[in-house]
Amino acid sequence: MDSPVVTQLFRQLFRHHPTCQSRRNLATLATALRDVRRQHLHLQHHTRQHQQHRSYAIRERGGANALGVDKAESNWQQRTDLFQEDMTDEFKTFPMVTANDLRNRKERPRRVKMLMRDFIEDSLYNPNYGYFSKQVVIFTPGEPFDFTAFQDELDFHALLSKRYVEFEDALDAIEPTDTRQLWYTPTELFRPYYGEAIARYLVANYKLTTYPYHDLIIYEMGAGRGTLMLNILDYIRDVDPDVYARTKYKIIEISAQLASLQTSQVMKNSAARGHSNKVEVINKSIFDWNQRVPSPCFFLAFEVFDNFAHDVVRYDINTETPLQGHVLIDANGDFYEFYTPDIDPVAARFFRVRDAATDGKYKLPYPSTRIGKWLSQQRPLASNLSQQEYLPTRLMQFFDVLGKYFPAHRLLTSDFHSLPDAIKGLNAPIVQTRYQRRPVPVSTPLVHQGYFDIMFPTNFQTAEAMYQTVTGKHTRVLSHEEFMRRWAYIEETATRSGENPLLTWYKNASVLYTV
Repeated sequence: MDSPVVTQLFRQLFRHHPTCQSRRNLATLATALRDVRRQHLHLQHHTRQHQQHRSYAIRERGGANALGVDKAESNWQQRTDLFQEDMTDEFKTFPMVTANDLRNRKERPRRVKMLMRDFIEDSLYNPNYGYFSKQVVIFTPGEPFDFTAFQDELDFHALLSKRYVEFEDALDAIEPTDTRQLWYTPTELFRPYYGEAIARYLVANYKLTTYPYHDLIIYEMGAGRGTLMLNILDYIRDVDPDVYARTKYKIIEISAQLASLQTSQVMKNSAARGHSNKVEVINKSIFDWNQRVPSPCFFLAFEVFDNFAHDVVRYDINTETPLQGHVLIDANGDFYEFYTPDIDPVAARFFRVRDAATDGKYKLPYPSTRIGKWLSQQRPLASNLSQQEYLPTRLMQFFDVLGKYFPAHRLLTSDFHSLPDAIKGLNAPIVQTRYQRRPVPVSTPLVHQGYFDIMFPTNFQTAEAMYQTVTGKHTRVLSHEEFMRRWAYIEETATRSGENPLLTWYKNASVLYTV
């Protein structure tokens, strides 16, 4: 059961968002369902997709509420960039901390300051209160869907909705909660067909490169319930026993909760299917990796980039000088953003690598021409700083790890190149949670740590260029549909009308792979 503090907090938040869009589990499907609705009548159902709407939310600094909940944990209100309380003295005196410093803390920090990337990292991955450590439940629809039996995509969606409700009803029967974060992945929706498409790619490229001189070693980061692993191993065993005999599958999982699930349930399932001697679960952050793996291997990362922590910068409109964003947390647990011209070494390196990788050609959050700058300053109460730009510094560090410790790797990754109705800023995330089975989106990443998904789009053009620069490898980028047309047996996921959810439900996703 949720504590009264958390329940009251979410009631205050949700009061301003009665018709908001769902979170990751359904937001990832927004583009596909919007296309479906253009072709069919309105479908009113529990998991129907809408566009997200955001508003700026932060804890109120008022007195205790009527329920007697601590004022620092209960009320939320609108807040603007104008006339914020002066916290300069606190910013000068509060200690600077990192996400690593907070790993062993059981309580959310106060009277500290940190970089935005550390705040996001702590919010998502802190072992004691982080979103992925404590909140996330992965939906599994039960028996695989028989897509060829559906008339169209709406038939599929209706059955998916029914199973979704039944799944959560069963969870509530055991442990009811108002704040369960329930989401699903293409691996679960389209199993085993999605995993089999990945397996075909792996086997074909393995045979073209290192077979039979090396084993087929597969690393997967963020494996969830282990469904992709099981589908891949099942396919390789059934289709190519000689390759299966050389296959090893290693899961890298930062979340102790998911690692425990994978070690018990996944290993149990692996044993039942005869894969137990093929699988290893490594409960470790990829950013703590310190062991060199010289052997050729494939590295899988599906829907991982979107939850990598980002830095935030704003630029002086006149000088184009970047200022890096910090988060100050006061004694009451309220959040304040500060921007300083002191760029830390990680962000400074990101600027250098991006500039070298793209030859200085990338989008910026301010006008680049003199007339554009002048016009931007003519608005009432115009700021001297640009909008926020979110920098994927953790993504760069992930490429560093691959280049340094996995020199013979081949990367295969899929993620979202765009997200509908993200918060304000360039490369800005969706920030949302779920309360009483309904979505609650907000317009800032400065939210109660651990209860909100902070989900970024990936600029694949820039990411590809930086990956090539850091690792020295060649790559290709395809749309999700293009990749699936190459490697999936798409007739297995086609409905009788000819619609194919595997191809249409992830229009806003791209696939990057090493060639």
